[in-house]
Amino acid sequence: MLELRPSCECCDKDLPPAAADAMICTFECTFCRDCVENRLGGICPNCGGNFALRPVRPAGKLVNNPPSRQRVFNPQGCGRT
Repeated sequence: MLELRPSCECCDKDLPPAAADAMICTFECTFCRDCVENRLGGICPNCGGNFALRPVRPAGKLVNNPPSRQRVFNPQGCGRT
């Protein structure tokens, strides 16, 4: 089951479970679409893989399968300091 991380690793933008602009790589690194397209060039800075839209977990499934609360913020990995 996907972690559904709550934020973009580059800009720390909130990405709730139903976010239409959440992108993930194969290791579930999570970024917003803006950072993926404009800062990362479609390549994950952590693993070098590509991105796909993160699926939306149906609201009814969130009670028993909640999203992660662990925020990962690493602007250095995104070419920012």
